[in-house]
Amino acid sequence: MSECLFCAILAGDKPAWFVLDEPDVAAFLDVRPLFKGHVLVLPRAHYETLADLPAGLLSPLFGQVQRISAAMPAAYGAQGSFVAINNTVSQSVPHLHVHVVPRTKGDGLRGFFWPRGRYASDEEAAQYARRMRETLAGSAHRGDDQAGGDGDLRDGAEHVPGDPAEAADGDRGHAQ
Repeated sequence: MSECLFCAILAGDKPAWFVLDEPDVAAFLDVRPLFKGHVLVLPRAHYETLADLPAGLLSPLFGQVQRISAAMPAAYGAQGSFVAINNTVSQSVPHLHVHVVPRTKGDGLRGFFWPRGRYASDEEAAQYARRMRETLAGSAHRGDDQAGGDGDLRDGAEHVPGDPAEAADGDRGHAQ
């Protein structure tokens, strides 16, 4: 699909900080994370909503969602994760994607109010992507998710109110 931002990212036409790149599924950092380390997991083929996803891709997609969710504590020092999908409503990019967000007690996420933030720099985002890739690679070799991580998730991203698709700066160069 030529107008889809995520298809452009998957084709290599737009940049993103990838944490996983498999034949059927890819994952990269959200450019406006709820908390640093917020990952978007998506099928490589274009499907707009979960209802559109063929049954044969459920296991590959959600298997990687489960794997990334389980890696959050080791990669980032999280206590858990929040996993969510928007279908049409609040779906800023019409390409099915699953949000996997690192969580810690007292992190400030309440109900459905999602304060969005930014990485301080491209280098910081690249570091978060690298940490997740290394954690996933280590768990694949050992068969567990105990790779070391020393992340502090409460290091205060700049908060950006509202839907990332409606950002005033129009910066859509990375995954949203």
